[in-house]
Formats: sequence, C-alpha cells, structure tokens
Amino acid sequence: MAVTEPAPAPPLAPHEGILRRQSLRESAARTYARSLPIVPVRARGLTIEGADGRRYLDCLSGAGTLALGHNHPVVLEAIKKVLDSGAPLHVLDLATPVKDAFTTELFATLPREFADNARIQFCGPAGTDAVEAAFTLVRAATGRSGLLAFTGAYHGMTAGALAASGGAEDVRVTRLPFPQDYRCPFGTGGEHGAEIAARWTESVLDDPKSGTPAPAGMILEPVQGEGGVNPAPDAWMRRMRAVTAARSIPLIADEVQTGVGRTGAFWGVEHSGIVPDVMVLSKAIGGSLPLAVIVYRSELDTWQPGAHAGTFRGNQLAMAAGTATLAYVRENRLADRAADLGARMLASLRALAPHHPCIGDVRGRGLMIGVELVDPEAAPVGSGGEAPPDPVLATAVQQECLRRGLIVELGGRHSTVVRLLPPLTLTDEQATAVVDRLADALAAAERSSHRRTATASIR
Repeated sequence: MAVTEPAPAPPLAPHEGILRRQSLRESAARTYARSLPIVPVRARGLTIEGADGRRYLDCLSGAGTLALGHNHPVVLEAIKKVLDSGAPLHVLDLATPVKDAFTTELFATLPREFADNARIQFCGPAGTDAVEAAFTLVRAATGRSGLLAFTGAYHGMTAGALAASGGAEDVRVTRLPFPQDYRCPFGTGGEHGAEIAARWTESVLDDPKSGTPAPAGMILEPVQGEGGVNPAPDAWMRRMRAVTAARSIPLIADEVQTGVGRTGAFWGVEHSGIVPDVMVLSKAIGGSLPLAVIVYRSELDTWQPGAHAGTFRGNQLAMAAGTATLAYVRENRLADRAADLGARMLASLRALAPHHPCIGDVRGRGLMIGVELVDPEAAPVGSGGEAPPDPVLATAVQQECLRRGLIVELGGRHSTVVRLLPPLTLTDEQATAVVDRLADALAAAERSSHRRTATASIR
C-alpha cells in the first residue's frame, strides 16, 4: 500500500509570521500582545487597521495616552513642523522654543491657584519616572522618608512606584483604604464608607503606636484606573486634602491617566476642587509620544541640581505634539464633551445589567469607564455580599470583543473589570457602536460559559 505523504502546512500569512517571531523573541513579561494578537499597520482616530485587513475600534487608546486618538491631524502637523524646522531633537534639559511653548500651554490648563505658584520638572519619558521624581521631591523638601498610598493603587513599574501600588508584596509604604461603593472594605459603601476610610486615615496618622513612619507625602489617583476604574468621592478627596494640609504632608495627585480631559474635567482633581502640592503628569500630555513631568508648589523646590535627572528629559517632538493636544482639548472643550458622552455611555451600559446578570457594577467618570464582571450563580463574598469576580468570563468577553472588532483592556483586583478608554474625539455613532459590540460580546461569552457549565455537569 502506498504511503500518502501529509500535505504541507500552508505558509503563514505575513502578520502571522510577525506574531510568531514576536512570541519567540520578546520577553515573557509582554502584556497587551498576549490578549490582543493583532499587528496594527494603520490607524486614525478610534480605528486601527491590522495587517490582516481587519479594522478595530480602539478603546484602549494606548492605555489612555491618545486623548485625540491615533494620528490626529493637529498632532501630525506639530511633529512635522519641528522635523522640517531643523531644530535639534535631543537637548537634555536645555531651554528651547518648543519646550517654552509646551510649558506655557500646560500651565494655562492647570488650576489657576496651583499654576500661579508652581515649578515644573521634566522627567524621563514614562509616568513611573515622574512618580519617582515626586517621591524624591517631597522627601527632600520634608526631610522625612515615609509615604502614604492606597489600596488598589497603581503608580508604575519602577521600585518606588511599585512599592506605592496595590500589588506590592514587600510593603514599605503605609497602605490606607481607598473608598469604594462596590466591594467596600467596610461593607457599607457610599458616604458612610468614605467617612470610615477617612477616619481610619486620620487615626493611623495621629496614633503614635500605629507603626507609621513620618510621611513625606501622600499619593492618590482621582480615579483608580488599573485598580478597577474606581472614582474617588469628591468629599473624600477634600477630606484628604484637609488631612494632609493640617499635618504638613504634601499631597501628590497622580494624574498620569486621569489628566487632559479624560474624566470630564481637564484634570481629575478639578471635580473636587482641591489644589494638590504635586501633580504627576504623563501619557496624554505628550500627544502620543513619551513625555512625563511633575508640577509642584514652588515652596517644595529645595532639591539640589541633578537630584532627579534623565537623558531623555527633552523630547522635542513629544513637547510639540503635547502642546498641540493640550491646546486642542482646551479650545474645543473636549473635557465637557467627555463628561457628557461618558454619562450617556454609562447609562447605556447600566441599562444592559438587567439582561446580563454577570454585570456586577458599571462605574467611571467621563470617558474612563469600567464594567465589573461577576459569577452571579456563586455564593456571595466579602462584607458587602457581592457576587464573586469572574476572571474567566472577563477574559472571554475581551476575546469576544476582539472578534467583533473592539479592543478593550481588563483591570481591577482580579482582572475582571472591562475598561473603556476611548479617545475624547469619539463621536456619538462610534460610542453607540462600542456599546453595541460590547453587549454582543457579553451575550456570546455568557452563552459559551453556560455551555461549559452544562457540559461539566453532564460529566
């Protein structure tokens, strides 16, 4: 009998080869590439086109970096202008017209009471470097070493920033409760839960036996992003400002993801009306290119030359792109647009909850939105009696979204919060398409989950 040779495997499509080489060459620490196996080749606004010809609605936006979406004309023009001018692209921290224009525009967007008495430090290109700079600044200014941070926080991947983040294992930072309505650690939520959290903070700071080192600063996010899209209550924010001011503790607002109109105000702290001592800024301020700064009260400017430095502090293209982005958001009132459209998207997503028991909570502020997915058939957990988180379902929803041409990210304590971070230029029609595709993905993932459950029960 003749032996039939197996048919040769079909050749890989070009994008499949790229993905295969990436998995072979890049580190095991890669993240987004695992859950989003696409090869972007073109992009404009909300839309990404992959090498396979498929189009996607991008609600990740570079983890909130792309305030104006991909390749906005004003950003491209600003970059092109610098390139065509012959200006140097690398200048360390020297003064340039491009930097001067960026700083002027940035200060014009900041709360006036803050900007009128502020200094700026240009940091390395990532937000985590700006967080480290903020810690160095307040420690130098106060002569103290301790730090106060909050459960669920995320401030970056360098050592100091990680120590202040929620996932820290070797804790060297005093951890304080962040108020939540859903899964409140005190089982109450609302104003009562926030009040308990504030009192806990005051008690820790005033108790000589609490084991808390004298704090050089407190760092908080106006909306916890990676922590699960948890907006800080405005009254609680004002309480933290009062607590820190009364004890001469500098308050650091991490606006890396909440800034530049994302939450429905130009800066997240504006919702509560507080004036922090330090603001940490990155992501959207660079107009899609790497840029990070801290802005702080001039009284804190006591550190020595070189106390925080970096070779890539003078990214001229990022400053030009950032100036264009900041001006466009300000002049076109995109923060107001984010507040209005975000409220409508939240309402639409909450309307899905009665039809999808797996939706435990829908929350957010502006165009920073989260949908927490749970297992409604499992026994309640925690002091609030909520259904337990369902990370398997959340992963399935993310993949079903991708099949429908929608890019979303997962966040939260158990990676069960579907996060939406669309550009501020999102149209009404695009917002509807995003919600519709997410609703379809939820239904498909639920059907698949029910089939797996039924099969398991038969076995």
